[in-house]
Amino acid sequence: MTFFDLEDSVAPAEKVAARRKAIDAIRDLSWDERILCVRVNAWDSKWTYGDVIEVVGNAGERLDEVMLPKVQSAAQVVALDLLLTQVEENAGLPRGHVGIEVQIESATGLINVEEICGASPRLEAVVFGPADFAASMQMPMLTGGVAVPEYPGDHFHYALTKILVAGRAHGLQVIDGPYLYVRDLDGLRELATRTRALGYDGKWALTPDHVGILNEVYSPSQDQFDRAFDILEAYRRASDQERRGAIVFGDEMIDEASRKMALRLVARGERAGLRRSGS
Repeated sequence: MTFFDLEDSVAPAEKVAARRKAIDAIRDLSWDERILCVRVNAWDSKWTYGDVIEVVGNAGERLDEVMLPKVQSAAQVVALDLLLTQVEENAGLPRGHVGIEVQIESATGLINVEEICGASPRLEAVVFGPADFAASMQMPMLTGGVAVPEYPGDHFHYALTKILVAGRAHGLQVIDGPYLYVRDLDGLRELATRTRALGYDGKWALTPDHVGILNEVYSPSQDQFDRAFDILEAYRRASDQERRGAIVFGDEMIDEASRKMALRLVARGERAGLRRSGS
């Protein structure tokens, strides 16, 4: 997925002009099959409705999603949904064509994340925003999305887990925010490995160097992929032929829960282009 930013990376004086640049890029450049998203400004600014009306209304069918930052409540998602419906109708787009991603970036947003994740059928993903969240929590730090040596653990663990649970409960993709030390690739890998272990689907890449690392971290290895297939086959044989719901596979017990985990891993691997060894 590639997104065009109209929010934090654009100076206030350039906000309106940036809309046209995003439209031209979406319409005129070749983007293969990737998902295209535009991050509009938050509802507490004066640019949100203009961003949506102008960009969604003129970008055409190639625009897939709108990202809403700094979401505080379900009502803000509903407001965007209603506005998108009117813009789609006026632009000749199918109703519901444009999906929504939401960013959780504050203490209030985290408190309300369960309601936020269930606020609209357009929702496709929930994203953690570490820098604004750190500011909201008054953490004594100047760089968001990085490890804090003074803290004996992961200072974002609670927020990351709560967002993950809310997102999964509503069938959304769950994405970690950026790692702001752009040249520290080892640090990026370490932080990405943590959220992948929790179950996150991915993490924002800020530079081309980030992309390869993140694709590797969030995709199963070939060995994991092959083992998941072996678990599925062993469980199928045990269930269909031997009428057993649990068996010993290697040195572990596998059962229906094992099958579900293996199915998820195979699906993730197939999305990453993996194929079973020897097939």
